[in-house]
Amino acid sequence: MTTEILSERDAPARLSAASQTFGRVRAALNAVIFGQGEVIEQTLITLLAGGHGLLIGVPGLAKTKLVDSLGTVLGLHANRVQFTPDLMPGDITGSEVMEESASGERAFRFIRGPVFTELLMADEINRASPRTQSALLQAMQEKHVTVAGERHDLPKLFHVLATQNPLEHEGTYPLPEAQLDRFLLQIDIGYPDLAAERQMLLATTVGEEKRPAPICGPDDLLEAQGLVRRIPVGEKVVDSILTLVRAARPDADQAGGVRRMIAWGPGPRASQALMLAVRARALLDGRYAPSTDDVLALAGPVLRHRMALAFSARAEGATTASVIEQLCRELF
Repeated sequence: MTTEILSERDAPARLSAASQTFGRVRAALNAVIFGQGEVIEQTLITLLAGGHGLLIGVPGLAKTKLVDSLGTVLGLHANRVQFTPDLMPGDITGSEVMEESASGERAFRFIRGPVFTELLMADEINRASPRTQSALLQAMQEKHVTVAGERHDLPKLFHVLATQNPLEHEGTYPLPEAQLDRFLLQIDIGYPDLAAERQMLLATTVGEEKRPAPICGPDDLLEAQGLVRRIPVGEKVVDSILTLVRAARPDADQAGGVRRMIAWGPGPRASQALMLAVRARALLDGRYAPSTDDVLALAGPVLRHRMALAFSARAEGATTASVIEQLCRELF
């Protein structure tokens, strides 16, 4: 995938076409998933940026329906894995089996697991053991898996949308920092407002429930991902990204301020994630370049799973979200 900057001659037409296509995708998703416009936007930003998303919300907020609808609307091959304590790494990546031919010759054959897909839903990912969780690490970062010493490449388009339930902690294994860092965005899903819940109630309990229709295909998503990486970013936006990410790291020399509340902060991958995410948001909105407003809008989803608060800050009732909001207010 080329990384050259878009030329002034072809940029408007190509960006406009991609923006219109994914505007229709967003509208199709909003027609079947009510009151989650921001969640849909952040999920599309994740895919346009070529990353993986971590969806966190209580049961019944249409997390599974969102992923299923995305596969239909985008024309992607999708698989779903329900993570449980007894799930093994081979259940995700696949395994080798011994087969005997008609002539009596024996040989191993690799049977692909559900990870060989374009869109993988890892449902309740924190219910599986750390060993099984780690089976996704190589796939998410390097887009291939190694089984019995053999490398097996994943599809060119490969995205993981994992879900977590924030309430049920019994029988769960928290995701390690290394795996959390693989997710481009943490997408927090809240309850819909009254009007949206009323609309959902009437639309899903009377007659046949509306199904999403295909809007585009894998090639359209690949084209858009290529455009995202070539959208120019102004120096002011680059400086905003670097200032915010570096300010979210602890500073031992600073006695007061927000940074004293942070135990550990985001690494350089957070800057890369924020750079891609603001470009994807600009494309989704039909703009030719991102702005500082995009940085502020995506600061929470990019940073909140990449930092932890000090014990003293948690004792005072601070949360990661509130610390990020305070950082944004102080810096911008």
